[in-house]
Amino acid sequence: MADTAMSGAGTTGGDDPLQRAIWRLRSRGCWTDAAALLTPHAGRAASAAAAVQRTALLVERCLFTGQGWAEAEDALRIAEAIAQDDDDRGAAACERGQLAYAATVLGVRDRADEARSALGRAAALLSPESRTRPLLDFRRGLVAEHLADAPQSARPAYHRAHAGAEAHGDTLLLSFTWRHLAALALRDGEVAEARKGFAESLRIREDLGFLIGTAPALAALAEAEPEPEATRLRAEARRLFHLLGGIPTWLADQLHPAESTPASV
Repeated sequence: MADTAMSGAGTTGGDDPLQRAIWRLRSRGCWTDAAALLTPHAGRAASAAAAVQRTALLVERCLFTGQGWAEAEDALRIAEAIAQDDDDRGAAACERGQLAYAATVLGVRDRADEARSALGRAAALLSPESRTRPLLDFRRGLVAEHLADAPQSARPAYHRAHAGAEAHGDTLLLSFTWRHLAALALRDGEVAEARKGFAESLRIREDLGFLIGTAPALAALAEAEPEPEATRLRAEARRLFHLLGGIPTWLADQLHPAESTPASV
């Protein structure tokens, strides 16, 4: 399965015109339009990877907007149905785990057991060399940290994901692992280490043009910076947040504390 079939990681598309177009749309929060580009490919047995990638885009939409659950479920069922091998099946299971995680952490429905089960199934199916393995490790870290409240279990999962992302050249996933390792460092009072990780996450997202992920990165770095830099970073995060129509929705609580409850991606 291609590494672009990941909702929390991937590349800017390289030399592939289709993947470049998908990246441009995805990075601006146009997940439905990006998924539509894959629709002609996602229903064929030969295109199991396209079906998983389409699913991943729609799952990411759910996590960032809290909407589109039925569309994501439909896409996921197609991906599961046309999977050709263990890597395809493992990638689809990884997306099922992420969808269940998103529903749980956003308070839509408690699907924590489903998230754990699906990610465990993905772990059994994916080979150690699979390009999806680092993403799986990252998502198992999310479940440990945010559903099980077990940061001590999340940290090694994030470290495995970080090492795997480096090995596979998955720069965007590195922005996620840097950020979450930094958040754990901040939780432990290691402010300098946290600042370094948050800054690296922000740098990567700005370099890649990952607009929908830039406001969360700015807000996270603000938590580790002294004033007046923290205020400047939050102001820039608010500007981008409103420019993108209030996406991700869960960031509103951090930027406007009275409005909503955040998730973490």
